[in-house]
Amino acid sequence: MKNNENSRNSAHIALSYIATIGFLGYSPYAPGTVGSLFALVVFLISDLSLFTHLIIIIIGILLGTYASSAAEKVLKEKDSKKIIIDEFIGFYVSVFYLPKTFGFAVAAFLLFRFFDILKPLFISNLEKTLSDGLGIMADDILAGIYSNIILQMWLYFN
Repeated sequence: MKNNENSRNSAHIALSYIATIGFLGYSPYAPGTVGSLFALVVFLISDLSLFTHLIIIIIGILLGTYASSAAEKVLKEKDSKKIIIDEFIGFYVSVFYLPKTFGFAVAAFLLFRFFDILKPLFISNLEKTLSDGLGIMADDILAGIYSNIILQMWLYFN
């Protein structure tokens, strides 16, 4: 019985590490922005196919939801600011199927942070309505979708 509990605790700690993206979530200043900046850098230095980008988003949403729920238990905080996997995946949603340029990446970053911080247009409701890891991830996914839509429209009309 003790071994089961220890292995469950170990799994929760490992998932918490994923949810906080290691030590990045423990940043004393704006951990959500740190997570988004990390995603921006990883995005700019990687060379992903569209399919791989989509797979990262899908796996990230599933793993992020599960890891965020576990991290809340480990950290003993509801929607802890240390949980930043949602910012990472939300940013990846914001740049999906856009030209991979520095300008678009920075614009996506700024728009994503705007929507994530201010939580307009149902983002706040989504976060409050859904619980655990799903609520943590969903508001950032929607912030990423809004950011992406704006940039897709800008691209289309220009």
